[in-house]
Order: sequence, then C-alpha cells, then structure tokens
Amino acid sequence: MASGDRAAKVADRIREVVARRLEKGLRDPRMGFVTITDVRVTGDLQHASVFYTVYGTDEERADTAAALTAATGMLRTEVGRNLNTRLTPTLEFIPDAIPENAAAIESLLIAARERDNEAAALASNAQYAGDADPYVKPRELEADDELEDLEENEDLEADGR
Repeated sequence: MASGDRAAKVADRIREVVARRLEKGLRDPRMGFVTITDVRVTGDLQHASVFYTVYGTDEERADTAAALTAATGMLRTEVGRNLNTRLTPTLEFIPDAIPENAAAIESLLIAARERDNEAAALASNAQYAGDADPYVKPRELEADDELEDLEENEDLEADGR
C-alpha cells in the first residue's frame, strides 16, 4: 500500500471522527452550523488540515473559528482514540472558501448573461454597415462595352496575335 493511499484513508477517517464529534455538539455557545468539507494529511501523517464551512453571517463564522480553535485539543484527543496510528496528527482548522467562490462565479455568470441579452437586443435592431448583399458579383457588360470588346478581339486576330 502506497503512503498516498494511507494518507487518504487517514484523512477520511479524521473527517468522519471530527464530523461525528461536531454532530454531537460542543459545549461552546459560539459554535455555529459547521460542515467538514475536506481533510488533507501530510505524507508523514503528522499534520492534518481540516477544511470546514459555516452556515451564517461573518460574525457567526468568526465565532465558530474561535470555538474550533478552542476545541482543537479535545478534537485531537477524539481523533487519537479512533485512529490506529502511532502518533496523533496535529489538527489545523481552515475555513473553506467554496461558498464564497461559488457566489463569485454565480455573480459572474449573471453579469455575462445580462451582457449577452443586451448584445442580442442590440443585434435585433442592427443594420448592415455596407450593402445588403456584401458579396462581389461579376460585372455585367453593357451593349457598348460588348462592341468594344468584339472590336478589340477582331483587331488582335487581324494582327495575328
């Protein structure tokens, strides 16, 4: 088994343990509605970065970050009890930027859709800048031009060219 596979399994186990413990609740009133989105463990299994999101306002997010920082020791003890590793990794809680990124992408998509609608509205009333049929057509010879061309051809034939 490769060390990457082991690190992935340990990360999944840490995510389950921390999520289950947060589901039971902490005695900290600052704790908000937390979702553990991802856990990444270093190759030597010494450090785990726990990514989380919090549903609520910026103040609730800040309070939850403080509550998680205060509960890091207790959560690490819980992880140590449930992991079969020689050493318990240190835990670092990092707010996940997925909701903010998703909101930014959504606002960009809305702005692009509005610009597309504006362009379509302008195009519906637009007119061509040049002729209605912009393609070049062969020149139509008039009767006088045809006579001149015939005379030139006859002169060339007479000269032997």
